[in-house]
Amino acid sequence: MKEVTGLLLMDVDGTLIQQEGIDLLAQEAGVGQKVAEITAQAMNGELDFSASLEARVALLKGLETSIFPKILEQIEVTPGAESLITELHQRGYKIGLVSGGFHEVIDPIAQSLGIDLVRANRLQTFDGRLTGKVLGEIVTPERKKDSLLTWARENHIPRSQTIAMGDGANDIPMIETAGIGIAFMAKPIVSAQTPYRIEKRDLRLVLDIIDRHRKERACISY
Repeated sequence: MKEVTGLLLMDVDGTLIQQEGIDLLAQEAGVGQKVAEITAQAMNGELDFSASLEARVALLKGLETSIFPKILEQIEVTPGAESLITELHQRGYKIGLVSGGFHEVIDPIAQSLGIDLVRANRLQTFDGRLTGKVLGEIVTPERKKDSLLTWARENHIPRSQTIAMGDGANDIPMIETAGIGIAFMAKPIVSAQTPYRIEKRDLRLVLDIIDRHRKERACISY
């Protein structure tokens, strides 16, 4: 078995993919504008994430579960994602996704990209339709941070060898906790608190940051 040398943890909506999954679902439910406004407020840190998610999901009540394949067809993976994942796997990294989005949308994407670890929310359904509720514990900012620490511990990876990346306010705790924290095409509140920033929609640029960080640490050690 190949030695695990590091862990990259990514947000999904707006980071790994270019859309917000819940906004696409809302458009199909006819409540797109209302949900998009709540999403924007939550990502800018203006609303409590759990409360905002529950409010948005409630608006999806009655949407047929058969809509998910159509949603997946609308999703675009961020340029450079496949190259980044392939390269980090070759370097011995585990790749994890932790998202305030939904397994129903994220799992097929994760499988197609060879992602190792996934944590997201799950939508409650009944008789082929969404009930407007979330099943189980919501993936909050603290759960994102806990996922980073738990997966690092389980894979015997020191925190200095972890990377966390996202674009919204709910990503800040995990970004601040990781050995390398990256704001990717992020809201101002995130960029202001993050040591590294990527402002071009190309995930391969993460490799430049990893290599630069390693060189900086080597100089300090010397």
